[in-house]
Amino acid sequence: MSRIELIRKEEKKYHDYCYDNYKLFEAGSWLHKPVQTVMDILPFLDTYETVNVLDLGCGVGRNSIPIAEALKDKQCRVDCVDLLDSAIQKLRHYSAKYGVNEIIRTEKADLGNYAIKQKEYDFIVAVSSLEHVASEGHLHHVLSQMVKGTKHNGINCIVVNSEVKEIDLEDGTELPVQMEINISTIEMINRLEKLYGGWEILKHVVKPLEYKITRNEKDVLLKTNAITYVARKIEVV
Repeated sequence: MSRIELIRKEEKKYHDYCYDNYKLFEAGSWLHKPVQTVMDILPFLDTYETVNVLDLGCGVGRNSIPIAEALKDKQCRVDCVDLLDSAIQKLRHYSAKYGVNEIIRTEKADLGNYAIKQKEYDFIVAVSSLEHVASEGHLHHVLSQMVKGTKHNGINCIVVNSEVKEIDLEDGTELPVQMEINISTIEMINRLEKLYGGWEILKHVVKPLEYKITRNEKDVLLKTNAITYVARKIEVV
């Protein structure tokens, strides 16, 4: 089994466990509320009559369902893409539960191979998903497609991990990081700045985070520099 296959096996195990044991928007896990930065962008879309949204690595709808709820009085479409069957199945369930199933469209796909139509979206969200593409080449491809797939005045919201470490809490040893892409914070920021040159940067924050996760029934401390990068496409069309 290759390194990527091993990582994806572990990530599937971790996410399947979360989706089976924690309910969306209930306290107890990271699923209990949407990312605040994502919600903070929605007022920028108030004047739009039609809004097309793309959520890359949507999971069970932590962000896409609140987006759909906020925009449901407009002509709105929220396209949701994820690699895991469990995520897509749960998202369909929660979309119906929260009354936005007519707005949300789901597709199972590897983000590294997913085709984004040019100038299709007003808002593209990628939260904790870009680090799970298969290679740095795939990362560049996805980001480039996001840039090309955004309409004039459209917004991209990216939250991506960098310089990740995983530490066994029992003995303090450093473990292999279970993320496909794990590059330095500076390198990731440089990539973003190059691809989003000419855009209006609405938010750029690097926040050191650490939290406990479970890997193979062991408690593991995950440490990361989480980069939040929000940009609006304002160049002349």
